[in-house]
Amino acid sequence: MKDKIIDADFSEIEVENYTEKYSEEDFWTKIKNNVTNIGISLIYKALQLYYVTQSPKCPMKVKAGIYGALGYLISPFDIIPDFTPIAGYTDDAAAIGVALILAQMYIDDNIRAQAKGKIKDIFGAKALEKLDED
Repeated sequence: MKDKIIDADFSEIEVENYTEKYSEEDFWTKIKNNVTNIGISLIYKALQLYYVTQSPKCPMKVKAGIYGALGYLISPFDIIPDFTPIAGYTDDAAAIGVALILAQMYIDDNIRAQAKGKIKDIFGAKALEKLDED
């Protein structure tokens, strides 16, 4: 199965089987260990997607797209390797952005509150302040 996503330059990126690469454990490890590189804003968006997948209102087709994007985020095999300075997470951000478009009608105030609550739990209140500045 090949999924195509659009990157920041609107060119197609082929994403093979990233849905299968998604695991909740790897997601939390990536989030906790890479906040400096990923950035709190992208983590907030990824957390919104994570919580949308837990909503019974979200259809399985949308969940599959979200799992593909989150799988791409946690995968060490990216179009632009994550360790690349400055640009390392731009392709991941594009995948998350596309998934946010798919999921936008299911992201409500409760989902946003859950995502912000998790940021506060993991990174502290200062991270929330930084998020509000962005």
